[in-house]
Amino acid sequence: MTTYDEIVARVLAGAEATPQEALTVLRAPDEDVLDAVAAVARLRRAHYGMTVKVNYLVNLKSGLCPEDCGYCSQALGSTSEILRYTWLKEDQALDQARAGVRGGASRVCMVASGRGPTDRDVERVVGMVGAIKEEHPEVEVCACLGLLRDGQAERLREAGVDAYNHNINTAQSHHDSIVTTHTYEDRVRTVAMAQGAGLSACSGLIAGLGESDEQLVEALVALREMGSDSIPVNFLIPFDGTPKQQTWELTPLRCLRILSAARLLAPAAELRIAAGREMHLRGVQGLALQVANSIFLGDYLTAEGQAAEEDLALIADHGFTVLGADEPTGDGATGTVPAIRRRGAGTNVPANA
Repeated sequence: MTTYDEIVARVLAGAEATPQEALTVLRAPDEDVLDAVAAVARLRRAHYGMTVKVNYLVNLKSGLCPEDCGYCSQALGSTSEILRYTWLKEDQALDQARAGVRGGASRVCMVASGRGPTDRDVERVVGMVGAIKEEHPEVEVCACLGLLRDGQAERLREAGVDAYNHNINTAQSHHDSIVTTHTYEDRVRTVAMAQGAGLSACSGLIAGLGESDEQLVEALVALREMGSDSIPVNFLIPFDGTPKQQTWELTPLRCLRILSAARLLAPAAELRIAAGREMHLRGVQGLALQVANSIFLGDYLTAEGQAAEEDLALIADHGFTVLGADEPTGDGATGTVPAIRRRGAGTNVPANA
């Protein structure tokens, strides 16, 4: 039995993993990463079996944000060449939500850039949520509108919103180095307001912002203590035109360690592999599903993801099923026609090397 198996056995017996145990996983040498993943995967299976929850993002309003988050392509001062637009109309938002539901999403995440919503903005979202729920009553809706004011969480809950996302993004000890226009306490307060209104708390982090191992664990412990039901783990996308452009701190194995540490500290939480999945996990995306149980389908807020069909194939190819699907995601047969080799030996075409 490995050290990782011993730690997981304690957690399965009802103990909470300690910060030091999470650091042990986070600092696993390369040759031990598979052992760590295999051990922590037992926690994933104990709570979620072999299902994967599929979520779909609808970016209701893009860019034009007054906050100065140094990692964000939508932030004040960003010169990233992203799509910038004001609020989608209700029918446009509904069309986008339909696309996600057709792809297998059981949760639609309605996101708008900005510091926080006005009451008029909340009413705009209320109308969109009503339209989605009328057409797809079985689908969960998560709202992500920024810092909330008194009464807004209650209004969203009354309208049928199931969850509210507001990430803490990083450790309290690291927060002021990535943003100055709001505080860590502001973020925690919004999560508490959502919970107080009866909304499920969705709060996570961004890895690769220059944080230390200890700060990663600090953030994960904070998420556990605040009772985040859903923890999205984003991996920094270093957009050109932001202060974090050309910041490359992550490797596929590092990302596996981070996800494993998150599962260890919050074994029962929905653990979602969020933005940056394709860029940073690359060829080990399927292995990451052994510890995480949730992904976003298709594109992110301002960055394209891999094709939605590839996401669904990823789930099926690794033996998982989409949560809520009436039938298995696939049987592994893709229908791909083998390409006849017409390069390299025996040809005048350069070899594939």
